Amino acid sequence: MMRRICKKYLNFRSMKKWLLPLGIILFVHVAAAAIWMRYNLHDRFPDADINLDIRPAAVGPLRAGFAKVDISPDLPDTWIDVNGDARFDEKDGDTWTDGNGNGKFDASWLAGFHKHRPAVGIHDSLWARAMILDDGQTRLALVVLDAIGFGHDDVLRVRARIPQNLNLAYVSVISTHTHEAPDLVGLWGPGTFRSGVDPAYMEKVIAGAARAVEKAVTALRPARLQVAQDLEGAIPLVGDTRKPEVLDPGLRLIRAIDAEADTTLGSLLAWANHPETLWSRNLLISSDFPHYFREGVEKGVYSGDSLVAPGIGGIAVYLNGAIGGLMTTHPKMGVADPFADTTYFEPGYDKVRAQGDQLALLALAALHKHAETIESDGIRLRAKTIHLPLGNKLFQLAAALGVLDRGMSKWMTMRTEIAAWTLGPLSFMQVPGEIYPEIVNGGIEAPEGRDFPIEALEVPPLRSQMPDKYQFVIGLANDLIGYIIPRSEWDEKAPFLYGESDSPYGEINSVGPETAPLIYGAMLELLEEIE
Repeated sequence: MMRRICKKYLNFRSMKKWLLPLGIILFVHVAAAAIWMRYNLHDRFPDADINLDIRPAAVGPLRAGFAKVDISPDLPDTWIDVNGDARFDEKDGDTWTDGNGNGKFDASWLAGFHKHRPAVGIHDSLWARAMILDDGQTRLALVVLDAIGFGHDDVLRVRARIPQNLNLAYVSVISTHTHEAPDLVGLWGPGTFRSGVDPAYMEKVIAGAARAVEKAVTALRPARLQVAQDLEGAIPLVGDTRKPEVLDPGLRLIRAIDAEADTTLGSLLAWANHPETLWSRNLLISSDFPHYFREGVEKGVYSGDSLVAPGIGGIAVYLNGAIGGLMTTHPKMGVADPFADTTYFEPGYDKVRAQGDQLALLALAALHKHAETIESDGIRLRAKTIHLPLGNKLFQLAAALGVLDRGMSKWMTMRTEIAAWTLGPLSFMQVPGEIYPEIVNGGIEAPEGRDFPIEALEVPPLRSQMPDKYQFVIGLANDLIGYIIPRSEWDEKAPFLYGESDSPYGEINSVGPETAPLIYGAMLELLEEIE
């Protein structure tokens, strides 16, 4: 008995000798992980908050400049999708070609829809397209990227690259939200805990955006602006996939004309819809329907080899708008070919070409028939940093792990930005994500099954508070924070809205239920001030 007790005691002492080193190793690993996660969350730009308030001193003649820079990725490697599921998985027999001979798969992970979707080629180029407006006192820049989105930290990096001697009062970096371009956010990579962002490509985009702004400033010319809108013609081209069904289908357009040469410098084309008509199985880099929309406005719309509607020239810049909800041209929605007795349902380039051609025809007709001209006026601008609580647990984890590579201004709080500005009969509202159209145009509901027993908070609709006749809502401006959902329509828990058997899509890609009321309140203040 005594021998057994002694043996157990000796075994315990031996085990105890190992427990302390094991505990130390475990503690070091936990501490290192905590430090690493805390580093991932640290504020990269602690002095970045802005509060701009610019008023025109006098009405002056306008100048405008446009430029574009190709930001298409390099694709050294390609792959074969054996089972056609648009997901790279070697277990399925998918294979890849080592084009640059470095022994690894250099994938360009397409953003949107799902992870594991690397590109196999390029259908049409991706661009950073810039427009500069200058009233003689204030110079504004809008640079629009063919990208799903661009985080605020990276917007600040673009601004830091732009020379101060360009005298820009405010630079906005905006995304078209195409779902057929490389991941610039981190959420659509090769796995749950791996970012899809290629640092080399991110550097190319940042440099390209800054270069586009610089080139557009160099291209500044005396200009007059031709403004038009078609608020109903594009309704058949967009659908709302979540109740209540509220659209933001209006086309709003600006053509900048050289006041001396009488030629087109460029154009601004604003329409609210997800550029995802190609849908989830497309594996080619593309800007989706904006490609054909811009081409049609610039070069004209063709039926085969026959020119149907002449283009206006210059550089066309496409802006997205209130696309939450979500606004999309899904596979069950047909797009009619404007020149043939054909309606396309199946996602593909015939469908996006037909959609882009229709948009271009509507835009060209509106500019030719219903244009108003601005030759001189002053820019009134308010831009402000706001801070949003990050309530989305998945986003919190992604940020802590560095998959979502952006800092927090304080614990689980994101820095972002809103803006509002006017120029003559034009007013602009810039929001940092995908705002639901009912917040903009009205129609918010408080249906049974909502998570919060409240009535609509985001009223009156923001567009009703925008001054002037031509009211542009710019989505994904200076950030991508996801869906901006009315709080009275927020729904993660059963029972679900409108008697549905499952929760609606949207909340999983939103910062949280506080987002819409906070952005709405801050934006309402800016709109009141510029008016």
